[in-house]
Amino acid sequence: MKVFIDGQYGTTGLKLESRLSARADIELLQVDFDKREIFEAKKPFLETADVVFLCLPDDAARESVAATPADTLVIDASTAHRTAPGWAYGFPELSQQHRESVAKSRRIAVNGCHAAGFISLVYPLVSGGFMPASARLSCTSLTGYSGGGIMLIDAHEKNRAPGDKYHSPRPYALTLSHKHLPEMKAVTGLDEPPIFYPVVGDMFAGMLVNVPIWTTQLAKKMSAKDIHAALSAHYTGTHFVKIMPFDHEAATDGGFMDATACNGTNRIEIFVFGNDEQIILTARLDNLGKGASGAAIQCMNIACGLDEGIGL
Repeated sequence: MKVFIDGQYGTTGLKLESRLSARADIELLQVDFDKREIFEAKKPFLETADVVFLCLPDDAARESVAATPADTLVIDASTAHRTAPGWAYGFPELSQQHRESVAKSRRIAVNGCHAAGFISLVYPLVSGGFMPASARLSCTSLTGYSGGGIMLIDAHEKNRAPGDKYHSPRPYALTLSHKHLPEMKAVTGLDEPPIFYPVVGDMFAGMLVNVPIWTTQLAKKMSAKDIHAALSAHYTGTHFVKIMPFDHEAATDGGFMDATACNGTNRIEIFVFGNDEQIILTARLDNLGKGASGAAIQCMNIACGLDEGIGL
């Protein structure tokens, strides 16, 4: 199977290349580094590959899709097509319909990293009738700096003096217009997007996505333990989504949460904390795994009729 990674030298592209290069069933097509941004140099690969991964800015992703044959499997890691008609949303664990769409589609949009956490927590509650679509939610997400690309990686790794600003967690997207918000709203079925507060930490990768809920926001009387049971039932049998114990001591590291515990995996772990009145839902994942390259490979495996865990 011939695979071309358009944008192979970026953070997500390099992760894809690392995972795919070890597979005997994959032949990686590569454009020269100094020609990576020349469309005519990439076009022959777009036209001949069996699978094309797009790890590009949105406009460049749209340009590459237009040059790719309709029967080629295209998996887009940009935000360009996550809410676009005709594109499958690449989170197969959400429902059987999502899984079938990924399996049948030749155009798949991979979830955003923050969005993956938020949607994994909220979609089952809205689709299951436990939370009304009219619920007004907030979301705080702590992420590793690799999600910001090469420039942010360089900024963190070149500024290591004591007291440097890059050692401090730094909130961003404070205009409340983060690029993941459209899919967070559309995929969950909420009437309005959440108030979203992302924070980049001084760690290469890792992510904790947190959604607080008052039980009065739910469609019926439910406790934190009830919500834990509902999420457990929703994700029963899924390969990469794991519901963690409803036990504060068992689910934490001495009462603390480690944002990096899923690094290097395609796993997403879901935690429920709280009581009869207040609940905190938390999703833990690798922002470069289930939040990017891992999810993309999982979608390719499903669309090609393979075991979804191959190479992951």
